[in-house]
Amino acid sequence: METTEPRWLNDEERAAWMALTSVFMRLPTALDAQLQRDAGISHFEYGILAGLSESPGRQLRMSVLAAFAEGSLARLSQAVGRLEKRGWVRRFPDPADGRYTLAELTDSGWDKVVASAPGHVEAARTLVFDQLTKSQVRQLREIGRRIMSAVDPDGACPS
Repeated sequence: METTEPRWLNDEERAAWMALTSVFMRLPTALDAQLQRDAGISHFEYGILAGLSESPGRQLRMSVLAAFAEGSLARLSQAVGRLEKRGWVRRFPDPADGRYTLAELTDSGWDKVVASAPGHVEAARTLVFDQLTKSQVRQLREIGRRIMSAVDPDGACPS
């Protein structure tokens, strides 16, 4: 049986890979720290609130919201429970199909997103976009799209 030599990364690819993985590890931590400090919520919780805020009727099935937030249903359920206790989200059976549960952003939750968004956007601008030229922003968008088409070829992950 013939074994194939791995397609090792060259020096330039390795440097790019290390830079990319460093961003993947450190950027979420920096965004989480800003949201914890300024809004008292985690980046994951903010993603839930923001996802609901941009959905029709400010509602999503929990399973769809889990995919949107890139979290397991169990992790999402715990986070939504915390958000419910604060009055920002409510859950109820889907009237179209009672096997599913809907999560809905409350008016108070909407207010929380509106209050939290400026600081979060400023952090994204400071940490990412202020560091790039307009051309690099366009390149970043294209790079992100190309990588996502390989990671999620069926487009199952909501964007």
